[in-house]
Amino acid sequence: MTDRPLRWGVLGTANIARKAVIPAIHASTGNELVAVASRDPERSERFAADVGAARSHGSYVSLLADDQVEALYLPLPNALHAEWTVRALEAGKHVLCEKPLAASPAECRRMYAAADTAGLQLMEAFMYRHHPRTQRLVELVHAGVLGDVRWLHACFSFTVGDATNIRLNAALAGGALMDVGCYGVDVARAIVGEEPSMAQAHAITTPSGVDETLVGSLLFPGGVVATIACSLAAVRTESVEVIGTGGRLRVTRAFLPGHDACEALLEREDGEIERLDFEGVDQYRLMIEAFERSVRSGELPSLGQDGAMNLRAIDGLYASVHAGGSLVPLSAVDTGSSSA
Repeated sequence: MTDRPLRWGVLGTANIARKAVIPAIHASTGNELVAVASRDPERSERFAADVGAARSHGSYVSLLADDQVEALYLPLPNALHAEWTVRALEAGKHVLCEKPLAASPAECRRMYAAADTAGLQLMEAFMYRHHPRTQRLVELVHAGVLGDVRWLHACFSFTVGDATNIRLNAALAGGALMDVGCYGVDVARAIVGEEPSMAQAHAITTPSGVDETLVGSLLFPGGVVATIACSLAAVRTESVEVIGTGGRLRVTRAFLPGHDACEALLEREDGEIERLDFEGVDQYRLMIEAFERSVRSGELPSLGQDGAMNLRAIDGLYASVHAGGSLVPLSAVDTGSSSA
């Protein structure tokens, strides 16, 4: 353990870094932003000045060589996650990588192997996992408050108006499922507590070849069905609903509640509704602080295959789309790249 702050670098100038993660680094305990990088030196300098970084780098490679940087936050497009995460780990940096962790399960496993070899932390930046409401939701379901879970529905959508947005770029592993649907897949796996075995989905694709809207289902071995709905062309919606033999849980603003207080509704079998209230928090700050604690403790969590298993389910949903909506066994699709 050390009292010295964990020194961060940011690889890329994405809005999520500017608006959410960098402010969280500044606001958190035990962390310090020291450098940022862009492939454009002038853009990097402007970004550093805007976000309060002491140094700017005009290339990603230069930031990897900065010996004052201990950990990297990587908000690059999905298709670049694996390459630059592995290079960062090989350069001796801990990595917090944006979700989804990579473009395929195989890429995820390569990233995990690099982290394991280096003895470094690799975390997928699913910030919603660190919110007390999410953690309580999972705890309640696993404690049997709903009885036996029968089905779950997760929805995440918003409108992308710019056709040049990277979310609509097939070469960069864009699409609704990769961008926002990955949250629904992740929360379904966490709540059910096991890995799905079958997938089925239908999608509407854009002229660029990515899924603009996708609705699918995941079948779990224990008998739970999770439906996942996501879109880049619909009104903003974030919800999770879990239905069991003894009640249901409902959450709105499920993934991005902001810093405001929020709630969950627990409806029991007899119709009684209990409102569960949660104080406002910065879930990005909680994520940064959890990452720092893991690094500083020296007790890195088992890397396992969590990101790879999320992408395995995503690949299964895409495989079903390609097969015209047929039911697809996930054991048959655990290779290749994710795309509509």
